[in-house]
Formats: sequence, structure tokens, C-alpha cells
Amino acid sequence: MTAPIALNQQALPLITDVAVPAYDRSAVRAGIVHFGVGGFHRAHQSVYVDRILGADPGAAGWGICGVGLRPSDASMRDALVPQDGLYTLTLKHPDGAAETSVVGSIIEYLFAPDDPEAVIERLAAPEVRIVSLTITEGGYNFSATTGEFDAENPDVRHDLKPGAVPRTVFGYVTEALRRRRDRGVPAFTVMSCDNIEGNGHVAHHTFGAFARLADPALADWIEAHVRFPNSMVDRITPATPAALRGEVAARTGVDDRWPVVAEPYTQWVLEDAFGHGRPRFEDAGVQVVDDVAPYELMKLRLLNAGHQTLGHFARLLGYEYVHDAAADPDIRELLRRYMQDEARPTLRPVPGMDLDDYIDTLLDRFSNPAIADTVARLCQDASDRIPKWLVPVIASRLDDGGSAPLAAAVVAAWTRGCEGVDDTGAPIVPADRAAEVLAERAERSRTEPLAFVAVPDLFGDLADRPGFTRPYLAALVSLRERGARATLRELLG
Repeated sequence: MTAPIALNQQALPLITDVAVPAYDRSAVRAGIVHFGVGGFHRAHQSVYVDRILGADPGAAGWGICGVGLRPSDASMRDALVPQDGLYTLTLKHPDGAAETSVVGSIIEYLFAPDDPEAVIERLAAPEVRIVSLTITEGGYNFSATTGEFDAENPDVRHDLKPGAVPRTVFGYVTEALRRRRDRGVPAFTVMSCDNIEGNGHVAHHTFGAFARLADPALADWIEAHVRFPNSMVDRITPATPAALRGEVAARTGVDDRWPVVAEPYTQWVLEDAFGHGRPRFEDAGVQVVDDVAPYELMKLRLLNAGHQTLGHFARLLGYEYVHDAAADPDIRELLRRYMQDEARPTLRPVPGMDLDDYIDTLLDRFSNPAIADTVARLCQDASDRIPKWLVPVIASRLDDGGSAPLAAAVVAAWTRGCEGVDDTGAPIVPADRAAEVLAERAERSRTEPLAFVAVPDLFGDLADRPGFTRPYLAALVSLRERGARATLRELLG
């Protein structure tokens, strides 16, 4: 048996069984710096840029320099740098068919702790015109309910000290913009691609707040010159399964240190609000629009909040994989009713989208067994996700005189899950930055019923609104006394 080919630039001519970049990567320059090179970025934005580079020789100035800030990002450095930024993307179809290709748009990867100055200078370079972000919902350092930037975050306080070596994305971007201003270099555009409602507005507010704390005059310059377009991004991308590397090598003959797997479906809706040029995203299938908000609400409140709706009940019922949970008749009906009866009424008209078809498509996507997405992945970081995705649905329904008993029950299922065991008594391993605090509040809620939700930073004023507390407490009592299955069936009537 022939040994697999180690993936790197020199090996590309030897790879014959999968598509490889057809463009001259040596001619590509980094016009985009991206913070947060994880599976999603490599399955989504990087793929769109790869298409652009392949279709237009004149787009060679739009390659990507990836940047990692966290200690855990050293693993991505160790995977991508020896491979010259190359990696494989495998799309898994519901019928089991798999398509693998090599993506070449990332031409450089910088691990910031190795050389912070190199990252700042890359950001300050005149050829860089876009700084994009997938730093997770928690990376923006703001309260989902108040919208306020957390200036007391220890890393933020460190970065605000004169001459500090940055630790946060705010410190790096602000210092780079200061140098660009001082050198007469035009400002880059900051393009958020995270799952936050109004992600461009949030980035504008949080980066502006940091800059104003650091240097009010620079903050004024940023306000005048930096653009922050909104975007909506969509492709289900699970964590790379342990077996994927071997599978890709066996099927394609390519040894990739960190391959990516995703579903075939992909969507990117992007506001046309750039200050210093952009690639022709529309030529790669991006929907470039004047107003992203309707698409964004649709995706966040149906797909992302739908994942929370499935995940927290599925976890209590002992499911490991999303597709198995989505095939459960009770969970599938919960999902459909949540989407149609509670989330959909809070949406604006979405140009060009049939919401009935979209909901049907989501149910099919959740049911794709080839993706092998995990319930644990959906439930991780819920303290960042539920306040940004599900709580706004509940608040909107109550504000309009409606109700959201299913969404309230999902919050109750989250509370129950934070107690640390599922309905069979099996342990639930927490994966949340606030895990200890959440566990304590969940336990305390047995004697103080609203202890879990009486946290304004997570839930706003929901603990004071009977339209939420009545169905929440009823579901929580039922989950504890009768379990998730009986609770679900009662909810669904």
C-alpha cells in the first residue's frame, strides 16, 4: 500500500484524486487577516475566498493570514504551518457520499504569543484591507442583555496599560489601527462572522469602547474611518472527528494533520459596507445585500436557537449524536413547533426566502447522519449562546403579548443539565466557561426556584416576568420529578 502524501505546497502536483488549488499560490498576498482559524472558518469564509482566488487571477491580493491568540491555538499553528496553510475539507452528504478538496486560501498563519509584534505589523501593512473574526460569541466581551463592554475583564485591563503586549483581539486591532493612522495608511474594515445578532454593530461598539478607554483621539479616528459590516454565516461544522484524518488518507491518499468536515449546505449573507475595498464576494456565491438583519434573525432564531432547543433536551435523554436526537419524534416535533410557533413570529420578512422550506431544510440538515455532529457540541458554551439566541425570542414574544412555553422549557432543560446528570443518572460533563457558577445556581434553584435565571447579564428581566417564569418553573419541576420524556410529551400535548 502506498504511503499517503504529506500535505504541503510542494506535494500539490502529486495529489491527483481530489481537487487542489488551480491558482498560483506563490502570487497570492494576504489582504485579509483572520482571527480565530477554527473548523468553521476553514469550512466557510476560507472556502469562499478560495473560490475567488481560483476564478479571478486579479484577486491574488485577497489571500488570508490566519491569527491565533489563545494558548490552544498553538495546535492550529502546528497543523497549518508545516502544510503551508493547506488543509482538506470533506463534505458529507446524507446518503454517505463524501467530497474532499484541498483549500489554499490561507497563505500564512501567525500564533500571536510567538511574536506579537509580527501580528501587529501584519495588521498594519498597507495591503491588509479586511480584518475578519470568528472569535465565538464570548470573544466580544459584552453583556448580551445590557450590550455593555466589560472593561473589568483582566485581559482587557492588561491591554489598556501603556506599552502592554496585547492579549486580546481588541489590543491587537487597536494598536494596528493606531500605527496605520500615524503612518497615513487607510483603515481596514473589521468584518465579524460570528453568530451574534447585529455582529457588525456589536464589533463596532466593542472595539470602539476599548479604543475609547485606551485613546479617545484614536477612538474618534476609528469612528470616522473604520467600517463594520454585518454578516450572516451558515454551515454546520462539527469538531473534527478523531477518525477523519485516517479516513481522508485512506480515501484520497492525502495526509492532512487537521482536516475539516462539514455539511454540503452553505450560506453567507454580507452587508456591502467596506471602507477600503473588498473581493468580489458575490462571484463566489455570497449574498451581498444592503440589510443583513432579516437573514440574520432567521438563522439565529431558527437554526442556532433550534440547536439549543434540540441539544438540552437531547442531552437529558442521553443522546450523543444530533442526527439521532433529530430522528426522535418528540424532539423533532419540539423543534418544528418551536420554530413555527415561537421563533417565526419574531422574524421580519426575509427577501427571497420561503420560511416553511427553510424550516424543513433545517430539520433535514439536523438529521444528516454523515456529519456525526454531537449533542455535547451544541450544548457547550450555553452561557454565551442562550442569552444571545434564545432569550431574545422569549423577550420578543412577551413584548408582543405572546408566549414562549417551549423556549422557556429549553431554559429549564439547561438548568436541569447543569445539575450534572442526565435522566439515566449518567454524568453530564460541562463545557462552559461559567460551569461552576451555573452548577451552583442550578443546585440553589431547588430551594430558590428562580436562582438560575435571576441573572440580568444572562436573562435580562425574564425572572420578573410571569409569562416566562410560570412555564419555566412548571417545566423545571416536571423535568426533575418525571424526566425529559414525560415533560416533552406534556408540552407537546
